[in-house]
Amino acid sequence: MRIREMIEGRKEWRAHVARVKALPRDYQIVYKEIQKYLFKVGPVQLTEGTELLSGIVDLFEEGAAMGKDVLEVTGRDVAAFCDDLIKDSKTYADLYQESVNQEVHKAIQKVSKKTK
Repeated sequence: MRIREMIEGRKEWRAHVARVKALPRDYQIVYKEIQKYLFKVGPVQLTEGTELLSGIVDLFEEGAAMGKDVLEVTGRDVAAFCDDLIKDSKTYADLYQESVNQEVHKAIQKVSKKTK
C-alpha cells in the first residue's frame, strides 16, 4: 500500500468515526457492538474498506433523524441483523472451513496412496 493510500484511508476512517460519535448514545452503543461482532465473525472484505460500516452509519443516521429507537432500526436480535447483512459474504469462518476440508482431503489422499 502506498503512503497516499494509507493517508486517504486514515482520513476516511476518521470521518467515519466522527459520524459514529455524532449519533445518539444508544445508536453508538449498538454500532460498537455490531462492529465488534463483524470483526470477530467476518466478512473478509470488511478489512478492505468501510462500505458495510458506512452503510450501517447511513441507516442509523436516518433512523435517528426519524426519531426511532435504535432497536426499531436493527430489530431486537442485533446479531441476526448482522448475520443478515453478511449472509452473501465470505467470512473468516468460511475460509477456515475450507482450509480444514482441504487438509482433511490431503491427509486422506496421502493415506490412500500409502495403503495401495
